[in-house]
Amino acid sequence: MSFDNLHAQTVGEIEVERKVLVIKRIKQTFHLTAAESDRETIERVLEVYADSCPVAASVKGSIEISSELDFTAA
Repeated sequence: MSFDNLHAQTVGEIEVERKVLVIKRIKQTFHLTAAESDRETIERVLEVYADSCPVAASVKGSIEISSELDFTAA
């Protein structure tokens, strides 16, 4: 399996609470080049992957996580 056509950009938003830096939001953008015929499947996977992600499960309720897809048809 190759991930040459996929890379992710992750940005955290930090706020100060009681003089302590706290991560409040994480935004992920997945940049993917794939066949147009795979787009629907890829979008469905993106909608549900966080349910099986150990990191997302660990911070659920304390850090808002959002994801978006930047899709390019091959």
